[in-house]
Amino acid sequence: MTDSLDSTDTLAHGAADPVAERTLGIVLVSASAVAFALTGVLTKSIHADPLTITCWRGFFGSILITFYVLWRRRRSGGRESLRLGWRGWLLAVEGAAASIAFISAFKFTYVANVAVIYATSPFIAALLAFLLVREKFRLQTMLAAAVSLCGVAIMVGGGLGSGHLFGDGLALLMTTGSALYMIMVRAFRDSPVVWAGAVSAFLLFVLGWFVTDPLAVSTRDMVLLATFGCSFALASILWTEGSRLIPAAESGLLGSAEVPFAILFALLFLGEIPPMASIIGGAIVLCAVFAHAGRDWMKAKSAGP
Repeated sequence: MTDSLDSTDTLAHGAADPVAERTLGIVLVSASAVAFALTGVLTKSIHADPLTITCWRGFFGSILITFYVLWRRRRSGGRESLRLGWRGWLLAVEGAAASIAFISAFKFTYVANVAVIYATSPFIAALLAFLLVREKFRLQTMLAAAVSLCGVAIMVGGGLGSGHLFGDGLALLMTTGSALYMIMVRAFRDSPVVWAGAVSAFLLFVLGWFVTDPLAVSTRDMVLLATFGCSFALASILWTEGSRLIPAAESGLLGSAEVPFAILFALLFLGEIPPMASIIGGAIVLCAVFAHAGRDWMKAKSAGP
C-alpha cells in the first residue's frame, strides 16, 4: 500500500471535532482496503497477460495519482517537492518490479494464497530491517512472524504438485519486494513517496508498451483495465488521506482487512474456493496478523493521544 505525503494538510484541515476526523480516517482507510482487495478478481477477470495488465493499470493509475499529487501540491502552496533524486527513482523501480510479480502471481495461483502471503509483508519487513539496518526486532513481532511462517509453509506445501507452486513463489517474491519497499520508504523520508508511486506506475506503462502488444486487447478487457487502474489510484489516494487522520497502528489494523475481502471477492465473483491447505494456512497467518496489529492498536489506544 502507499505511504502518505510529508504534509500536515489533510482533507479535514481545520476540523474542530477530533471524533469526526477519526471517523473519516477509519472510513477512508477501510474503503482503501476494499479497493485494494479487488486486485485479484480484476487480474483474473482480464484475459491479457500480466505485462499488458501492468501496462494499462500503470497508464490509468499514473494519470490519476499525478492529478492527486498536483492537487496536494497546490493546496500546500507548492511546498512539496516533486524532485525524486536517486532515492525516489530507486523507490519507483523497486515498486514497479514488485508490481509485476504481484500481478503475475494472481495468474498462477489462488487469490487467497497471494493475499495471505502478502499479509506477512510487515513481518518480512521487520526481519529485513533487522538484517540490513539492525533495527530492533520486537519479541511479539518475532513470535507473530514465526506463526505466520508456519501458515505460509502449510499453504505452499499444499500447492506442491498442483501447478500453483510457481504462483506462490511469485507471491513470496512480491512480498519480499514490498517489505523492502517499506524499509526504503522509512529510510528515504525526504523522498516524495506518492509521486514515486505515480512514476513507478508510468514506468510499467512504458515497459509494457515496448515488450508486449498493449493495443491487442478486447473492448471488454480494456474496460476492466481502465477500472483496474482507477481502483488502484483510488485505493492509494484513500489510504494516503485516511492514514493522516488516524494512528499508524489503527491504519495497519484496518489495512489488514484487505485479505479477507480479497478472499471473499474471489469467492463471490470468480467462484474460487481454495484447497484445505490454503484455508488452514491462511487462517493461521490471519490470526498472527490480526493479533499482532490488534496488540499494537490496543497499546496505542491505552497510551492515549
